[in-house]
Amino acid sequence: MSLADVRHEIDRLDDRIIELLALRQRQVARAAAYKRDEEGVRAPDRRRQMIERLRTRAAEVGVDPDVVSQIWNAMIDAFTELEMREHKASGPQ
Repeated sequence: MSLADVRHEIDRLDDRIIELLALRQRQVARAAAYKRDEEGVRAPDRRRQMIERLRTRAAEVGVDPDVVSQIWNAMIDAFTELEMREHKASGPQ
């Protein structure tokens, strides 16, 4: 296997991750319908639970839990900002 082959596989995996992010975004949008304020959107307790669960899962499958925490925290931040924009755009509930 060459470096080009490895890079091609990484690109293929990235494409799959993008498809999964699209599915996740749709679920985030569905969840947003149940949230009435900024605290509900930010959901710090839910975030802590998710990160704890994902760190455990990462260790089970051989991924560095710190890498998973960094990635998911960035992803959660991005989706939270998207949700906040949509929440604000929808006006008062």
